[in-house]
Amino acid sequence: MMRNFWNDEQGQDLIEYTLLLAFVALTSASLFIGAGRSVSGIWSVTNSRLVAANASAS
Repeated sequence: MMRNFWNDEQGQDLIEYTLLLAFVALTSASLFIGAGRSVSGIWSVTNSRLVAANASAS
């Protein structure tokens, strides 16, 4: 009975796919966080330039 339990690989694929999905999810999250910072920087620069343009136009 113990030998059969030890040699049984029936759930192995499910664990591998779960680990792969977790890796993809973590990688995607880190990329989205990095992209969010980049977009935030772009909006900050745009906002400061618009404020400066508004001040010089007034």
